[in-house]
Amino acid sequence: MNKKVLLGISGGVDSAVSAHILKAQGFDVTAVNCLFYKNGHSDTNAVEDARAVSQRLGIPFRTADMTDSFREKVIENFARTYVKGGTPNPCIVCNKQLKFGAMLERALEEGFDYIATGHYARIEKDAATGRYLLKKGLDPYKDQSYVLYCLNQKQLSHTLFPLGEMTKEQSRALAQELELVNAKKGDSQDICFIPDGDYAAFIERYLGKTFPEGSFTDTDGNILGTHKGIIRYTIGQRKGLGLALPAPMYVKEKDIERNRVILSDNESLFSKELYADNINLITCDRLDGPVRVKAKIRYAHKEQWATVTQENGDLLHIVFDEPQRAVARGQSAVLYDKDTVVGGGIIL
Repeated sequence: MNKKVLLGISGGVDSAVSAHILKAQGFDVTAVNCLFYKNGHSDTNAVEDARAVSQRLGIPFRTADMTDSFREKVIENFARTYVKGGTPNPCIVCNKQLKFGAMLERALEEGFDYIATGHYARIEKDAATGRYLLKKGLDPYKDQSYVLYCLNQKQLSHTLFPLGEMTKEQSRALAQELELVNAKKGDSQDICFIPDGDYAAFIERYLGKTFPEGSFTDTDGNILGTHKGIIRYTIGQRKGLGLALPAPMYVKEKDIERNRVILSDNESLFSKELYADNINLITCDRLDGPVRVKAKIRYAHKEQWATVTQENGDLLHIVFDEPQRAVARGQSAVLYDKDTVVGGGIIL
C-alpha cells in the first residue's frame, strides 16, 4: 500500500510541482489549500489555481479554513511583539503552529503518513544518532531552512520537502512542461496578511487603536524631532524618518515606556553578541559547552561565524567573531553547521 501524503498546496508553482513529484514517486497524494487570512479576490484566485493543478494532476483536492487559528496564533503574536518593540517573523510562527503543527496533527489523525510543502529545504535521518536533520535546500537563492528551524523531531519525521534537491529554475521549467496553470505565476514577497507592506496601519486597524507621536532622540537623550508612532519604525531604519539631520542617522532602539525612538550613527548599530530564548535544537537535545557555528539573525542575513553556548536550559548566548548590524529583538537567530540547521531561538 502506498504511503499517504497530505500536501499543502497554495496555488503557487512550488507546491504544484511538489504534488507532481510526490505522485511520480508513488505516494498517494491529497492536496489541501489552507486559508489562513481572507484577502478577498486573491484568496479566490489561489484556491482556483490550486484546484486546477490538482485536477490536472489527478489528485484529490480539499480546502481547510484555518483563519481562527491563524488570527490567534500568528496575528496576535505579530501585533503583540510589534507593540512591545520587537520585530517578529510571522512565517516562522505559522510554520511551527499551523503548517507543521495543526496541519500535521490533523493529517496523522486521518491516517496520513506524511505532510508535504513546497519549501526549499531537505530532511535527512542521521544513521549514527537516529535523529532527523534539517538541511539547506540545494538552491542557495531559494533555501528556506531559516524559517523551518523550529520544527521538532516528530514534525521532521513526518514531513517531505520534494523540492529540496531542486533549483527554482528547474521547478518552474517542470511546471511549464506539465502545462500547469500557474507555471508562470510570480513568487509572493509580502507577509500574506499585509500585502501592501504597511505593518503599522494593519496593527492599528487590527487593535483598534492609534499610537501617539513621541520624540526622536540621540543616544544621549537629546531631542531630534517628533516621530509618528513608535510601531512605524524598525531597527536599522534610515529612510522615512522625516528628519533633516546634518549626518545620516538610524533607528538604534525603541523605548516603549517613554515612547521614544532612539537614533544613532551607523557604527553604533553593530553588536557582537545576543541572547535568544524559545529555542529549538534539531541536531541534539542540548548543546554541551561552547559550539562553533555560523549564525543568521534574519532571513536575508549572510551567515556569520559565532560561538554559541546554551545557558539555563532555554537560553542561547551567541557571540559573533565580527560585530553584526541591527540585531533586532523578536527576529530569529538560526545556527548552522555547514548545510545542517543546528537550531535557533527568538532574539531577546
